[in-house]
Amino acid sequence: MKTPVKATLIAIAAAVVLAIVGILYAMSQSTTVTAPPEGEKLQTVRTDSHVLDEGGPDAVTVVEFLDFECEACGAFYPIVEDLREQYAGDITYVVRYFPLPGHINSTQAALAAEAAAQQDRFEDMYHRLFETQAQWGERSEETPEVFRGFAEDLGLDMEAYDAAVADPATLARVQADKSDGETLGVSSTPSFFIDGEPVVLEAWGDLEAAIETAVSGAGS
Repeated sequence: MKTPVKATLIAIAAAVVLAIVGILYAMSQSTTVTAPPEGEKLQTVRTDSHVLDEGGPDAVTVVEFLDFECEACGAFYPIVEDLREQYAGDITYVVRYFPLPGHINSTQAALAAEAAAQQDRFEDMYHRLFETQAQWGERSEETPEVFRGFAEDLGLDMEAYDAAVADPATLARVQADKSDGETLGVSSTPSFFIDGEPVVLEAWGDLEAAIETAVSGAGS
């Protein structure tokens, strides 16, 4: 019979292994972004893009195209949260939808986030979706009732939520983000841009290094 201490150590070790596996998987899905034609600067942020952190006029702008069901995005989620805290005030952090066709619930999750955004609760739903990804991801059919349950838990106006999810304009808003991503050359998630330039992810610290370089350059 395992002692409580031994059982705790085993649990911690297992959690560390799972975290490493998740990050390794994310890195194996490193993004390939096709560069725009020479001299052409494409738009990574629009006026209706969801800003999680506003760093001010001199801040570096970091944009993430994400799929809430994507395991690589889920593995990057805690890394992103650490970087948002570490560079608070120095970066403006923007997230945009890029649901992938191979993920059954990715569009439903984006609709839930957009419906929450219409009640000024985008970030709350953003956190809830990533924190629960293992519960609803990789399913064989859509589970909109799961996301509706999240909306209820967050205390959203459910009549307004249901109307937003059913409104074709909400889906069009999600698809507009994806269309922009495709124009920018995004083909997988997560895909990051810093001040309009794509970030190539090949190692664990590439995103942090790119942010640090941009922030240092902005402050010089």
